[in-house]
Formats: sequence, C-alpha cells, structure tokens
Amino acid sequence: MKQAAAEHGLWYPPDPSSFEICSIGGNIATNAGGLCCVKYGVTTDYVLGMQVVLADGTAVRLGGPRLKDVAGLSLTKLFVGSEGTLGVITEVTLRLLPAQHASSIVVASFASVESAVDAVLGVTARLRPSMLEFMDSVAINAVEDTMRMDLDRGAAAMLVAGSDERGGAGAEDAAVMAAVFADNGATEVFSTDDPDEGEAFVAARRFCIPAVETKGSLLLEDVGVPLPALGSLVTGIARIADQRELMISVIAHAGDGNTHPLLVYDPADIAMAERAQLAYGEIMDLAVGLGGTITGEHGVGRLKRPWLAGYLGPDAMDLNRRIKQALDPLGILNPGSGI
Repeated sequence: MKQAAAEHGLWYPPDPSSFEICSIGGNIATNAGGLCCVKYGVTTDYVLGMQVVLADGTAVRLGGPRLKDVAGLSLTKLFVGSEGTLGVITEVTLRLLPAQHASSIVVASFASVESAVDAVLGVTARLRPSMLEFMDSVAINAVEDTMRMDLDRGAAAMLVAGSDERGGAGAEDAAVMAAVFADNGATEVFSTDDPDEGEAFVAARRFCIPAVETKGSLLLEDVGVPLPALGSLVTGIARIADQRELMISVIAHAGDGNTHPLLVYDPADIAMAERAQLAYGEIMDLAVGLGGTITGEHGVGRLKRPWLAGYLGPDAMDLNRRIKQALDPLGILNPGSGI
C-alpha cells in the first residue's frame, strides 16, 4: 500500500513495525498504529469507507470517498478495530496524504529512565514530533548484539525522535528536541538530516521486538497511559520484573504513551511461565490504575479477553455484547476473540 501510494507522490501514514509484511485488512481489524501515530494518528483516521460482509452473508457498503459525512451512525468506525468479530472487511477506501518530507532525526541516550521520560514530556509540551520512540537498556543491548550500530550499551534508555516539517522548520524542531534532551540530562545527543543515517536509527527501533526475542519466548504487552503517567508505568514495570524475577524490556511509542513491555521467559520452565503470566496481568492492572488501557493498538484478541470486562466495566461490556449479538447472533465470527 505504501509503495503503491508513493508511486503517485502520496503517502499512507500508519506504519506498524510489521508494515512490510502485514495486511491492510489486519491493520483495519486491529486499528493499527505505528511510529508516526504521535503526529498522524492511527488506522481509523485514514479509513473513509469499506464493504463489509456480515455474519448472515449480507455485503454492506459504509462510508465512501468523502472527507466529511455525518449521515447516520458512524458505522465505518465501528468495524475498524473490531478484530473480525462483527464482519469481514472485503474492500476499503483509504485517505492518503502528500508524500512525507524527509525527516530530521535526533537520537539521545540517558543514564536513567526517569530522565528520558522527562525529556519526552518536555518535547511534547513544545511541539508535535513525527516520531518519539523509547528503548530501554534491554532493547538497546539486544539490538546492538545484532545490528552493531555502536549504540551506548551503558545507557538506561534511548529516545529516537523525528520531525518531518518542511523547509527550515524541521531543522528548528530538531534543534529544540536536542536542547530538551540535553536539558534533561542526556549523556549523548546525535542529530542528522541524512536520510540513510536517520533510517538506520529508525530501523533499530523497529527491530527491537525480534532482537529481544533472541533472548527467549515473548509475551508481548500493549498497555498505554496518559503521558504524565508514563514514568510511573515504566518504573512500575521494572518493579514487577524484579518481583517476578523476569527480564522485561520496555519499548514505547513514547510520544502518545503507548508502551510495549516484552516479557522474556522459557516456556519449558513451568514456574517461569506462570510468573510471566502473572506479570502480564499485573502490568495491565498497573496501567489501568494509572488511568490507562489494557491495549493501545494490538487489540484484545484471545490473550487479553479475560481482562476486558474488568477494564470496560459492566455497562460498557454489556453494550459491546449487545452489538456483537445483533450483528453475529450465532457467534461465528472470530469466536473466542475480543468481545
């Protein structure tokens, strides 16, 4: 999709790390986000219309090639992020933007997670970066083991930030971000306008999950919190890791508070697997207690279904089930997932 759009000088902004292999249908089903969502939003912001096949075989067209349309209920939005539980999306009309301008990239290392989080809050209070990503020490070292980029192995955290503003504005944004990073105790700050250099650091951030996966099997989390609570979430996850005697790496779309804690465990070690499952739930409880969500962009699926009712509450959960019952009374669409 991105490549086809680029051939016409256009751009489809949602960019999950799996963008080279994932499908548009899957992106819509999960309302996928990605590295650019801090500025450009997520999949639902680019879905104008669709054809969806309901459980009874009816094919319904919703929305269309219009930027504004408030006729009837917003049914298109209902199916985005529904994880295949309400219908099968067979066609989609997407909104595209002019091609993205080359980004100025700023990378900073920090001696403490708290300093990195303070820097995130400092940047978002001043401007809208096109990217603001977080990697902890586990992720940094896992990536460095594979990619050999001379990343700072002693850093507690690393931020990868970008601005795609045109003209001199991008360089100005980069200078502001570099200054904020330095003011918040960054031990090293590197800025570049070179596309290849910048993309190398972006690729390092995208590679975090497979890099950490070399350490063992993963339980992949997807909790999000309001930005002011990001520091409490990250430090709370570190406490859970210590208490459960687990390696837990935290990477994040830091600019919007969406984190991906990666719980590393050995499935052959029954006791460790049980501790990982307990930590998985404790991280969700922690996020919800901080005003956050059990899933920011990956969806509920089967793994998080046991926590959904507790998160939504009885009234919202009942409404979800009534909608599911109305559209799929026999429960044949993605049974056991989501609602």
